[in-house]
Amino acid sequence: MNRSKIVLKRPEPLTIEDMSKEMQMSQSFIPLLFGGDINVYSVARAFHERYGIKSRAFGKYQTGPCIDSRILDYSANPRLEEQDAFLEVLSGFAETHKDKIILAIGCGDSYVQLLSRNRDNLPKNVIAPYIDVNLMNELIHKEKFYLLCQREGIDYPATFVHRREMGRSFELPFEAPYIVKPSNGIEYWRHPYPTQKKVYKAAGREELHRILDDIYGSGYDDSIVIQDFIPGDDTYMRVLTNYSDRNGKVKMMCLGHVLLEEHTPHGLGNHAVIITEHNEELTAKIKKLLEDLRFTGFSNLDIKYDQRDGKYKVFEINTRQGRSNFYVTCAGQNIARYLVEDYIYHNPIEYKAVTEKALWMMIPKGVAFRYIKPEEYRREMRMLIRAGKYANSLFYKKDRGFRRMLRLYKSQLGHYYKFWKYLGKQK
Repeated sequence: MNRSKIVLKRPEPLTIEDMSKEMQMSQSFIPLLFGGDINVYSVARAFHERYGIKSRAFGKYQTGPCIDSRILDYSANPRLEEQDAFLEVLSGFAETHKDKIILAIGCGDSYVQLLSRNRDNLPKNVIAPYIDVNLMNELIHKEKFYLLCQREGIDYPATFVHRREMGRSFELPFEAPYIVKPSNGIEYWRHPYPTQKKVYKAAGREELHRILDDIYGSGYDDSIVIQDFIPGDDTYMRVLTNYSDRNGKVKMMCLGHVLLEEHTPHGLGNHAVIITEHNEELTAKIKKLLEDLRFTGFSNLDIKYDQRDGKYKVFEINTRQGRSNFYVTCAGQNIARYLVEDYIYHNPIEYKAVTEKALWMMIPKGVAFRYIKPEEYRREMRMLIRAGKYANSLFYKKDRGFRRMLRLYKSQLGHYYKFWKYLGKQK
């Protein structure tokens, strides 16, 4: 694979006049975030970095990186993913802040779906920058999304769709190993069970049958996707984050080269280390798809390079920013700015295909350098760190309270054990 030349470029600093204007405008709106993980914190940090504004966030549990933060106020409600509780929280907040514009942002699929489903009946001062719920459900349902990819000429892995009534009487058009995942991720996580994973890899038919039995046995009743396993470690993965304005025009695309992922059962496939890169052919295909759909807001696609045929193959699309979204902000394209320019200022936005190099990680540097093997990537990481084009979104110099930092350092140290447990001891 060709590696693009490293170009280090810092974003243009704001002038005093720009900063004064943006600080004044920031008093007119409040970011209201739903979720409690690194996605929420990364979005809140983007708002704080750009506008000096403190976000409000609601999640299900009183845990995670949003606790004891100085840049966001966080509250927990275990029923938050239920429609009545969600709308009660949202409406109550909007009523309390009637003099402000509320920019409601989902940081998980269930919250995005709730905002989309109810967007036409939200309080008048609430903006929910999401597409129609019917289009959203079609896109996030993997079986339906692959049909769309087939129609649009976008490459994806060889796929077989399994339904409960098929049982074990089916033939697959490809050999083991197999990748197994539910078509409907939101419905899947509503039926927890002890061996539940985000994605499965089955070595053969016996293991495949056991996985199917476990998933359907939990109460999940939608289809399950079985795919050809694309060879290659984490460094063959890519992530593409896009922003489409209110008129359905793509205004920003930022491709990330994933160098390392998490490997815990529930975190499998979550990005741990990303370096930005650019691929005009790949982004052009996705840009056409999004604009043909008149998609609006953030979208995020997981992609893998298949060395067998030299093609980039799409796994799925999220109709929101991904949990690793800070790699975009780190590369100079603050994601909060796109929402504010579009929905608060109503300013035109120029199209930007990100070519600036930046390094993002959510794990300690020691873990990253231990488990990323190719020296060319390690060398590039060192160069970006020395150049200051590096960020761990959880470590923010303006949010360094004692209790928060103590919790963060404990969490970061835990990655040494997690990677050792699931990937073994490596140099």
